[in-house]
Amino acid sequence: MSAPHEQTPPAQEPVAEAAPKPLLELRDGLSPVVSTPAALDRAVAAFAAGHGPVALDAERASGYRYSQRAYLVQMRRAGAGTLLIDPATFGDVPNDSLLPLAEAIRDAEWVIHAASQDLACLAELGMRPAQLFDTELAGRLLNYPRVGLAVMVEDLLGYRMRKEHSAVDWSKRPLPEPWLVYAALDVELLLELRDELARQLEEAGKADWARQEFAAWAQMGPTAPRIDPWRRTSGMHRVRGRRGLAFVREMWRTRDALARKRDVTPSRILPDAAIVEAAQETPTSRTALSELAGFATRGGQRYLRDFYAAALAAGELADRELPPLSPRYDGPPPPRNWAAKHPVAADRLARCRAAVSALAVEHDLPQENLLAPDVVRRLAWTPPKPPSVEHVVATLAALGARPWQRELTAATLADVLAAAPTVSPADVGPGSCADGAVGDSSEA
Repeated sequence: MSAPHEQTPPAQEPVAEAAPKPLLELRDGLSPVVSTPAALDRAVAAFAAGHGPVALDAERASGYRYSQRAYLVQMRRAGAGTLLIDPATFGDVPNDSLLPLAEAIRDAEWVIHAASQDLACLAELGMRPAQLFDTELAGRLLNYPRVGLAVMVEDLLGYRMRKEHSAVDWSKRPLPEPWLVYAALDVELLLELRDELARQLEEAGKADWARQEFAAWAQMGPTAPRIDPWRRTSGMHRVRGRRGLAFVREMWRTRDALARKRDVTPSRILPDAAIVEAAQETPTSRTALSELAGFATRGGQRYLRDFYAAALAAGELADRELPPLSPRYDGPPPPRNWAAKHPVAADRLARCRAAVSALAVEHDLPQENLLAPDVVRRLAWTPPKPPSVEHVVATLAALGARPWQRELTAATLADVLAAAPTVSPADVGPGSCADGAVGDSSEA
């Protein structure tokens, strides 16, 4: 029995489920893929006659091919519709096969989602933007937690996008029609997304920041090759000694040459685990190498002669030819060892990071977009002397920071550096921050 004055709580109303977002569909249907010079000429004329910004995207065969070439280019412009181009039919890259199309839209703003992924493969075809709007970067400057194209189209424009063909082999020919529809949808609402993000950037007072970022990306050249890329072999931390590292290096280089020649992703020739296994075992015969578990694969057996030659070469190297235990750096060493070896620099870095983090919160930005972590690291390692605002501005500019980034951070970072402790004896030495040198070879 209920207590005398206890009341039965009212029944809760069922929460209505949100209506599912409509699935994005092609408004104009699927256009034929451009794969002949005559069709390309018609496409050039159509896009030259169009108006407004141009949406672009490119599909690569990452995970299948060694190269990062574009195997499909998608474009859309008001008055011209959607265009799909098969660059593979116009010869090996790099070439200028799409240069006439690039010239036809030279004065237009190019709208790309995650431009850093596509600009290089478009440049191989002669396509380089004069003006750029990156919808992913715009989302980051607006501090959206997720900036994938499908998420942003759904959240901002109210349409669900297909995702089932995101990791297919775009080098396959002929391309199935469902794949082509999926690719065309990537530019279907890209111009509308650009307009909405541009409006939000203006409202947030970040439009000029975005313009500076877009201009810098549009002018950016090819990325410099990595130093000792073989050191990124997964699991290499289990390899001991310089001789073991030599095995990794020689086998990695052999695999890379084979993968480049066949234009397949290196892991399809031989997985990293097999390279690490060979470096741990250092087999002294071709039979011993063939019996390793990692070499039971098709690629391991097919190219056993090549990999055994690499193993022999690694085993015959003189000590002076062996790779150092620690990698070379084109800048300061990794910060994880600063506290032990360079405590003053570690203290500066902690102070600078905290200052940038606070400024990022104040301006509603991701910390890495306010100032790149590598810029902060290099500034803390070799601070300007004296650490005045003018000198910090000059240092940030030399490190590639945009004007808006320097304007927001320089004064605060100058104060932080001025307040940081002076160099201690423990912080002085080869490669230390006291002399501003690049990290020494003992810094791992």
